[in-house]
Amino acid sequence: MSDTSLFLTAAAELLGERGFTTDADLVSPWLTDWRGRFTGKALGLASPANTAEVASLVKLCAQHGVPIVPQGGNSGMSGGATPDDSGEAVVLSLRRMDKVRAFDVDARQITAEAGLILQTLHETVEPKDLRFPLTLGGKGSATIGGLISTNAGGTQVLRHGSMRAQVLGIEAVMADGTVFDSLQPLKKDNRGFDLKQLLIGSEGTLGIVTAATLRLLPAQADRAVLWAGLGDIRDARKLLLHAEKVAGDALEGFEVMPRHSLEAVLAHSPRARAPLAERHAWNALIELSADASAVDGLPDLAQNLLESAFEAGLVADATIAANETQAEEFWALRDEIAPAERAIGPAMQHDISVPVPAMAEFVAATVPKVEAEFPGTRAVAFGHLGDGNVHFHVLAPKDAVPGEWELGQGKAISQFVHDEVTAWHGSISAEHGIGQLKRDELGRLGDPAQLAIMRQVKQALDPLGLLNPGKLVPLETTDESL
Repeated sequence: MSDTSLFLTAAAELLGERGFTTDADLVSPWLTDWRGRFTGKALGLASPANTAEVASLVKLCAQHGVPIVPQGGNSGMSGGATPDDSGEAVVLSLRRMDKVRAFDVDARQITAEAGLILQTLHETVEPKDLRFPLTLGGKGSATIGGLISTNAGGTQVLRHGSMRAQVLGIEAVMADGTVFDSLQPLKKDNRGFDLKQLLIGSEGTLGIVTAATLRLLPAQADRAVLWAGLGDIRDARKLLLHAEKVAGDALEGFEVMPRHSLEAVLAHSPRARAPLAERHAWNALIELSADASAVDGLPDLAQNLLESAFEAGLVADATIAANETQAEEFWALRDEIAPAERAIGPAMQHDISVPVPAMAEFVAATVPKVEAEFPGTRAVAFGHLGDGNVHFHVLAPKDAVPGEWELGQGKAISQFVHDEVTAWHGSISAEHGIGQLKRDELGRLGDPAQLAIMRQVKQALDPLGLLNPGKLVPLETTDESL
């Protein structure tokens, strides 16, 4: 019996019929990433039921030299949970591990397994007048483990921070099968390196997150959602500073989108309605939030914010959502940008950040620069202005052939955009991770000292290179084209 056959037999015995399969019909749906950019092959699909099974499987993989590709909801944006086409790896799905292990309402803490769906987490804590302060468009499929492994962001980072800020403790299985148990949250702990922070954002290349203790906040008692029309992206920056001054900690979110993005959504979604009578070059979506202690003053705060913005000449027109239904409609206009763009045609999508004070100037300078360099394209930037993070998309010319354009001009566009971001002292990945999509670009543009440290850490924690190989950590190369 071959070594591969021995491994497959041992894995099936270890995890049982529900826990391990080589059935192509069952494995195939998990071999392509959410965006459809990457498709790989795998020896099989492992679905352990608990941490002990994960640890035993990892030990088995180490014995047989079998690579492991951890996977949560398979909704990542950078191909970080998709195996390569060698067919040598096992896809390790954490979806069966979806239990809430502990829920301390008074401490505002919850311990959840890696496979718990984000929306389920929201629904679990809501009846206790609590909330988990991170949400995103894929909340119905994104898992806690995936969110931690990619250090996910979302629309509430402005006030509450990314996933890194929500994690109080972590349990993970390391490359040799040992279990790193740091679930117990401590306000103060100076026993050396904060290893849980090393695992957050490591995309399964250093260890496999199996559970986490997360912080919770008092439920949102009410919110005010505002829509403002602006003449220029730099006006949005001024409005953001004004909102921070007037609203303080009540400012929950501040999103921007250009006219093209709004019109694309209005054309794509039959139920979408423009918030304002006239179209403006730029739009700002602002959310103010209040818990029970501040709910009575929220309407006046929202009104004061708008009136003072008008008086200062910061907005051309604006409105406040009249009710929760209209507030959801405003947010739907923001959330529907990506599918509306897909309906238009191919695009190169960049998840980038620059220092917060420079973002408006970066967009104003870079949009026309890209369009001049690549005639026929249209560059659009939308997203989290308050975080210094926008989604910088470049839409293909009308005659572009899907598939061919991305590999040709599209690749050159991405390198051009990433060069511009680097020149502005920014990051080519603000919240979607590196995965395999941006690994080579990180190798081309990353700081040599930082890249050397990343490789040393990877080698120290995963000396056999079996944890999510080919993702995040750039290979050492002298090829300047990478």
